[in-house]
Amino acid sequence: MPADPDTQTLRDAIRAGYAEIAGRSASASAAGCCGPAACCGGAERLSERVGYSAEDLARLPEGADMGLSCGNPTALASLKPGETVLDLGSGGGFDCFVAGPRVGASGRVIGVDMTPEMLAKARRGVAQYREQSGLDNVEFRLGEIEHLPVADASVDVVISNCVLNLSPDKPQVWREIARVLRPGGRVAVSDLALLRPLPREIREMVEALVGCVAGAVLVDDTRRMMEAAGLADIRLTPRPGYVEALGEMQDPLYRRIIEKLPAGAHPAEYITSLDISARKASR
Repeated sequence: MPADPDTQTLRDAIRAGYAEIAGRSASASAAGCCGPAACCGGAERLSERVGYSAEDLARLPEGADMGLSCGNPTALASLKPGETVLDLGSGGGFDCFVAGPRVGASGRVIGVDMTPEMLAKARRGVAQYREQSGLDNVEFRLGEIEHLPVADASVDVVISNCVLNLSPDKPQVWREIARVLRPGGRVAVSDLALLRPLPREIREMVEALVGCVAGAVLVDDTRRMMEAAGLADIRLTPRPGYVEALGEMQDPLYRRIIEKLPAGAHPAEYITSLDISARKASR
C-alpha cells in the first residue's frame, strides 16, 4: 500500500537531508543529525561526550563518524560474542563498526538505512573495517525501519542511535523491533525525546525534523508504544548532558530553536537524550 502523502513528504525530506549529510567529507561537515558544528570540535568531540572511547573512535573506517550520535547504544547493549545485532538507521556505519569487534567472528551485525547515499558510504567503509579488524561480520541493507528487510525472530539485539525520532510511524517501528527480535532478545536505543511538548513553530521546522528534534515524542509516549508492541523490562533513562554539550558547541540548529522558545527557556527543558532498553519476553 502506498505511503500516506504527508508521510511520504516527511520521509522524502528526511532522506534528502541525510543524502546531503552523507555527501560531506568529515572535515567539511557543518552539521550532523542534530547539528554539531565542525568548527567547534566536530563529530569526534561529540562522540566522546556521549560515551564512546578513544579506542573505539580510533579504529573506525574513515568518515564513519559524522556526529550523528546522541548516545552510545553499543555500550548500553553490553554486546556478547556470537550475537546478531541489527542497527536501525545505520547511516555511515558508525555503530555497526563499533559493534562488530564486540560480537566477534561468530557474530553478525546488520545495518539498515533508507538513504542510498548513506548506504553507499557505509559499504565503502567495509573494506577498511575488514583490514583493521580482521573480521567479515558487518553488512548493510537498504530499507525503511518501519518495514525491516530482516526475518522474524532472527536478531539478538536491536540498536539505534538518534533515528527513531525521525520515523513518521513510530508505533510501527516498535512492532517491527518486536517482530525481528528472538525471544529474550533485547533493545538498546539512544534517541531524542521530549520532556514537555515543543512549541508549534519548532515542530513545523523542516531543519528541526531532519535535526532529530521536531519528530521526537514525549518519554511517556515512548513507553506506551513499547508496551503496545509487547516489549517488557522497559527502562527509559534521560541523559541531559547531550543537549548541554550542543549548547557548549554553539550548535546552529539549537540556536535557532532557542529563538523560538519562550523567553528565558532552554532546549534542555524540552529535549533530552534518552537511553532506552527493553526485552522481548521469552517463550
